[in-house]
Parts: sequence; structure tokens; C-alpha cells
Amino acid sequence: MTLAAPSPTQPTRVDALSPLRFPGDLQLTPEQFWSVCSANPDAVLELDASGHLIHMTPTGGETGARNSTLLVLLGLAVRSSGLLLKLFDSSSGFRLPDGSVLSPDAALVRMERWDALTPAERRGFPPLCPDLVVELASPSDEGPRGLTALRRKMNSYQANGAQLGWLLIPHLQAVEIWPAAGESEPERIQAAVSLDAGPLFPGLQIELREIWSV
Repeated sequence: MTLAAPSPTQPTRVDALSPLRFPGDLQLTPEQFWSVCSANPDAVLELDASGHLIHMTPTGGETGARNSTLLVLLGLAVRSSGLLLKLFDSSSGFRLPDGSVLSPDAALVRMERWDALTPAERRGFPPLCPDLVVELASPSDEGPRGLTALRRKMNSYQANGAQLGWLLIPHLQAVEIWPAAGESEPERIQAAVSLDAGPLFPGLQIELREIWSV
């Protein structure tokens, strides 16, 4: 794929930490997005359902440390529960049914769904929505990691088939629980100390103290 340089009159979306420059009206298919990501492995990008690029930024130290702690806790919880789940970190992109490609901070996919994919589908952006998604909000509401943007992402996961979503808000020590589409409105838990995935994922529990204390 060849991307023409934008003309001076075209709007441009620019990540200040990346030399990438694209026309503001550029629309990509998931296959073209894969090519862009492959050619720019250091760029942090997502694709919305309309085919427009979403420029992310690297996390700060606290968020990165919390994300690492979250993955460790989730991995231990999966092992302890005995559930057959595949764990993914924040660098994993998923091709959702609406055509978007999004990367949760952490995600779990039931093994039977993962095993049903072809080897090529596993190597690329897996064409499915994770069963459980987790996002970590930043203290600022600005940018793609702000609470407003992450709520839009949670809504996308929900609309595309996620069974459960956890939106963690560390600076408030709060969590929003996003159920499957059509079940109920998201529930906010203040001063949250633990998370239990309930009957959907029996025995899957994590304590939040280590994440809040970073």
C-alpha cells in the first residue's frame, strides 16, 4: 500500500512522539492498518470502526507499572481459577466485528474461541472481541487514555460482544463494571478493594491494593 503525502490544505493527525503524518480524512481497512503497523512497529495506533487512525501515546511510569501489576494479578487469578482462558497484554490488537482494531490494557479470551482461529488469524489481529476486557484510566481526562475516551472504548467492546469489562480508575480507587450488551447499565464501585468476575468466570478474582498503591 502506498500512502500519498498530505497536501498543505489537508488536516493532519500527528503523534508528537512519532514521525508518522497522515491525512485527517484517511480511511484504512483492517488489512491496510496491519500493513501500517507492520511498517511502523514503534507507533502506538488503533483503528476506529470508520477506518480512521487513533494515535495513542506511550504510558507514563505509574500507568505502565500498574499495567504490569494488573497482568501479573490476572495471570495468577486465571491459574488459580482453573479456567481455560488466554491472557493478552496491552500490545495485542483485536479486530472487532465492526471493523475496528482496538487494544485493551488487558484481555481474556476463552480457549475454545482462541483454538478455533486459524494460525494466520492468531498471528495477525485476532478477528474477535475478547470475553473480558480491562482498561486503566489516566488521571487526566484528556487524550485516548482519559476516562471519556475509555468509556467510548468500553461501549465498543460491549457492542461487539464482550461479556464483561472492567474500567479501572486508579486515582479515585474506583472501578466501572461493564456487563454484556443489553444486560444493564455500567455499575460504578467506589473505594473498590477487589474484583470478582462472578458466574461468567467462576473463581476469577483479583485484589486491587497492589494496583492502587503504585
